[in-house]
Amino acid sequence: MQAIKKDLQITEKLSILSQDSQYDLACACATQENEHRKRSKEDKWVYPVTLPTGGTTFLFKTLLSNECVNNCKYCPLRIAGTPQRCRLEPQELVKTFLSYYHSGKISGLFLSSGVMGTPDNTMEHINRVALLLRRAQFKGYVHLKVIPGASDGAIRQSIALANAVSLNIETAGEENFKALSTSKNYQKDILRPIELISKLTHDDYRYKRVHQTTQFVVGAAQETDKQIIDYSWNLYKKLKLSRIYFSAYQRGLGEPDLAAEFSDKSNADILTREHRLYQADWLMRKYGFRAEEIPLNSEGNLSLDTDPKEMWARLNPDFFPVNINKDEKNRLLRVPGIGQIMAERILECRNQGLKIRSLDDIRKPNKILEKARDYIVF
Repeated sequence: MQAIKKDLQITEKLSILSQDSQYDLACACATQENEHRKRSKEDKWVYPVTLPTGGTTFLFKTLLSNECVNNCKYCPLRIAGTPQRCRLEPQELVKTFLSYYHSGKISGLFLSSGVMGTPDNTMEHINRVALLLRRAQFKGYVHLKVIPGASDGAIRQSIALANAVSLNIETAGEENFKALSTSKNYQKDILRPIELISKLTHDDYRYKRVHQTTQFVVGAAQETDKQIIDYSWNLYKKLKLSRIYFSAYQRGLGEPDLAAEFSDKSNADILTREHRLYQADWLMRKYGFRAEEIPLNSEGNLSLDTDPKEMWARLNPDFFPVNINKDEKNRLLRVPGIGQIMAERILECRNQGLKIRSLDDIRKPNKILEKARDYIVF
């Protein structure tokens, strides 16, 4: 690993560390071009996000350090990687953060880090930042990344200081994990801490305000979409996570042998796959779909050409048509092109005694809403 660069100004460190933090996601997948993982043009560590609770805000988002003793094959910051290494001291980060906060540019912090020596040494630095902020009377949003392998005590301290915590699950299943990392144990370092966070945030009244999220790296291992969807379903239903994020592995950033394994897959395909997983996740979280209802091909993967909701509709013609003026919300939400806002608008019209005779009565038709025409009656 390269030596730590020590003669950098704070803004120089932030330029490096905020760029390296882009693969730890604090926001949902965007649907418009150039919106995904968008940052401020002026200060690239100012990051507009969608919070786990819904709504949007601006966070100060960075790594504390990009040095790392692990050698995860997919990660550009792995010990064998060659980024310019640097770190922020907790006091440096807190001083800079508060100057941005008091000037009204941000409302919270999203903080992660490479592994500095040991997981608990890293957690000590991460938690120190949050502790200093709380002592400075900052009562706003703090999201802390938990380092795989962190002790129970370090995890408890993070939860006590944060509004949200997350430990990346990385991939679906131990066999897939072994193909990506030899320095971490999937059961001990990943799954057990995720279960502990869930238990603390749901069983201990002091921490019920804290949200838990996690993240999959998509496309670095041989995992199928079915495996990711099944794991996601269990994380939501059994551990009650607030959000799950998906980060597409960008071929060429990791070990050369990973690039060779996936030479038949373009980065564009992997980004589309990430987007489809977000759509499937939305169906399970918001639209009442069960994991086994998400349509997959014979290889256990989502279609890259068609969104999963529309694919489900094509495969279930007996469910349709849906009557716009009579059917319940859960049926309306199964119609391609009708989302939650549109379903609420339909119900509001009906509650007012209005008869809906065409899509034009609801709103000016657009490309998405046009998808509904083949699946509804009035």
